[in-house]
Amino acid sequence: MTKPEQRYSTPPQRRAVDDIARSLRKIERFLLGIFLMAVFTATYFAKDVLLPIVLGVLIALTLSPVVRWLYRRGVPRPISAVVLVTSIAVTSTLGVYAMSGPLTRVVREAPTVGARLETKLRSVMASVEQVQEASEQVEKITEGDGEPGVQQVQVRESSGLLRAAVGSVASAGTALFVAMILSMFLLAASDAIQRRIINALTTLHEKKQALTIVRDIERQISRYLGAITLINAGLGLCIGLAMHLLNMPLAWLWGVAAFLLNFLPFLGAMVGVAASAIVAILTYDSLGYALVVPLVYFALTAFEGQFVTPMLVGRRLELNVVAVFLTVMFWAWLWGVPGALMAVPFLVLLKVVCDHVPALRVLGSFLSDGSAVDPPAVAQGEAN
Repeated sequence: MTKPEQRYSTPPQRRAVDDIARSLRKIERFLLGIFLMAVFTATYFAKDVLLPIVLGVLIALTLSPVVRWLYRRGVPRPISAVVLVTSIAVTSTLGVYAMSGPLTRVVREAPTVGARLETKLRSVMASVEQVQEASEQVEKITEGDGEPGVQQVQVRESSGLLRAAVGSVASAGTALFVAMILSMFLLAASDAIQRRIINALTTLHEKKQALTIVRDIERQISRYLGAITLINAGLGLCIGLAMHLLNMPLAWLWGVAAFLLNFLPFLGAMVGVAASAIVAILTYDSLGYALVVPLVYFALTAFEGQFVTPMLVGRRLELNVVAVFLTVMFWAWLWGVPGALMAVPFLVLLKVVCDHVPALRVLGSFLSDGSAVDPPAVAQGEAN
């Protein structure tokens, strides 16, 4: 019997029940969409509150295996938590203090970078016989110099941007301080929190599954952030040495900047290449020699992104590059730079949950890079 025949042979009561069920499913999807929109809206406006909480949880998840390892060797959890978090805070403070002098000079010279870069590029255009275009630029600049109001507006805009940057740094420092305190408490009471979560569940299967998910999340995020930190340190060292060999000013600062920027997937490398190109053009007289600097920066970051990180991290995480890119773009739009920094750890957490929950297996399959084969699928294929 065909499907149309089955449909028209169905009793009217059954058709009415099916229509109600379909309507209820549509209402359920509609309410789910409204709920997700409400969650995204609340997440956007509650950034100042949620950011230190999420960052503190990530720090705690990263350091939990270390705290547990020290606990097995007789070190109490509160002591190891205080020592680890304090060490990170002191190291970060010393690093910021060491960079404060050069960064202050960079910020002081920032308003003049645009004019200097325009002058340098104008001379380059003149050297390649683009006389007409260079003359038009000179006329525009001459007309702009004759209007003092324009110059004042540019200075005010630059100072406004600098004030916004300083305010952003201060806000990030406050969020980081709160996150450090929160992570200290979470690390000191990590096992107690896990026991409360597990005791809240009813069946033994749910308890085992929850414990497996929590431990797997700790292990995956700790491995990812630890490996990325070591890789970024190596990249920063290589870029610092390359900048020193190319006679770039403050070569060690470029290494530190590369180390920090590389925590931003995709975006960090582009910012580093653009910044190195601008400084190189302002530093060297020859445009050809100046272009070597961003090319070297790009080559090192490309080698790290295409070979080193996939070899050391990709085999463990098996994340889809498209999913990583979309996640970074979404969180960068939602929370800015802090969101982009936390995008990949959040994606790791989501993938671990999807791998252990059968209802989310389709989403987990999308997040995977496809190189790994699902063990149940393998077992079913061998059985057939």
